[in-house]
Amino acid sequence: MRERLARAKEMLASLQAAACPGAQVLTGMPHAPGVSDKVGDLAVEIADLKARIARLEGECKKAQASITEFADGIEDDHIRMIIRLRFLYALTWKEVADVVGGRNSENSVKSACYRFLESCNGVTRDDA
Repeated sequence: MRERLARAKEMLASLQAAACPGAQVLTGMPHAPGVSDKVGDLAVEIADLKARIARLEGECKKAQASITEFADGIEDDHIRMIIRLRFLYALTWKEVADVVGGRNSENSVKSACYRFLESCNGVTRDDA
């Protein structure tokens, strides 16, 4: 979801740059019938994309609240930290292992996480 939000924000920046008045080509020639308004068309796309970004941000907040609530219920500090780092802060498994420290490897934190998830509610690696 974070990736979709980042892509949408990048696309919005590109559309806004394309819609800038400096991006228009002013030739001084009269417009012929059927010529579209590039800036107007881009404004519609920008408005739609802003609405999509707002919706994605809302979904992210709901997901973060769910993850936080789930993680807060985990008694094991080690597992709670792994869950929060991976699913709340979207760190890679290597980054999680580096933060957790203690000779933990990418595979060891990943295995610990999925063992815990499988034990508490039957989540498999394909589900997460």
